[in-house]
Amino acid sequence: MKKIVLSGMRPTGPLHIGHLFGALKNWKKLQNEGYNCFYMIADYHALSTDYSETENIKNYVEEIAIDFISSGLDPEKSTIFIQSLVPEHTELHLIFSMFVPIPWLERNPVYKEQVEELKDRDLHTYGFLGYPVLQAADILIYKANFVPIGQDQLPHLELTREIARRFNYLYGNTFPEPEALLTETPKIPGIDGRKMSKSYNNAIYLKDSPDEIKKKVSIMFTDPKRIYKKDPGHPETCPVFAYHKIFNEGRVGEIEKDCKNAIIGCTDCKKELGEKVVLYLSDIKKKREQIERNKKELWEILKVGSEKARRIAEKTIIEVKEKIGLIYGK
Repeated sequence: MKKIVLSGMRPTGPLHIGHLFGALKNWKKLQNEGYNCFYMIADYHALSTDYSETENIKNYVEEIAIDFISSGLDPEKSTIFIQSLVPEHTELHLIFSMFVPIPWLERNPVYKEQVEELKDRDLHTYGFLGYPVLQAADILIYKANFVPIGQDQLPHLELTREIARRFNYLYGNTFPEPEALLTETPKIPGIDGRKMSKSYNNAIYLKDSPDEIKKKVSIMFTDPKRIYKKDPGHPETCPVFAYHKIFNEGRVGEIEKDCKNAIIGCTDCKKELGEKVVLYLSDIKKKREQIERNKKELWEILKVGSEKARRIAEKTIIEVKEKIGLIYGK
């Protein structure tokens, strides 16, 4: 049988090039390598931080679905679905929450980091603390073998493995312990040099027009030590050069040399980069435009994917209830 892969994204805003290189390209690769892939739009998870601002969730779900497919996820090869259309996720989450010790959640470093990072929001809620339990249910409801994640998400996955072990110990062997699929992904800074994030307003989005992309590239932070064009540059510390290594591989050696020798200035360097980013994203842009012209077909894909996911999730919930002793009338 094909090994099962599960991953997802929260609809809290449009996807940017960090998502493309950090996840979507890898997801496409996995589907083409023959894994049984489930890619989820995690709308319940969006409520964990944005519970007071829900008016845009439906639009973001649609935007993310468009980004998924335009980036190469194929509904014929991967199951693309919406979390809330598979209520078994929340049912399994409730069952898990009955036996997960609170200290397991409080010691999670990702929880502490996000509380610190999102100080402008009240995250002292049951839902935010229990986020990893719902995440475990998302993964285990499909008995996933692998989860493609970054290094920073390993604590969440280890908690999922602990929950699987605890359930298996209490009620009998039911869930595999999913493993991480760690992949090297290029670090893409935001246009201000910080981590790319919609909350920092420093992202280049997959839906941005060519003019928007060029404008954002034109105001990117550059080498802080280089004041004038005649000054030698330090490309190893320049966010613009980091982009050239990704979007302009054929010229990266020459650009590095010209920067260090003060032959090329930052303005020209960014102008060339803007053109290369637009070219790199042009196929995604064309695909997006095609999908946007037929939203009905897009929602049909999500409906069919969610129905397929639910058929599998239902079998798992029945098995779980039988193991616990919650099946009645037999």
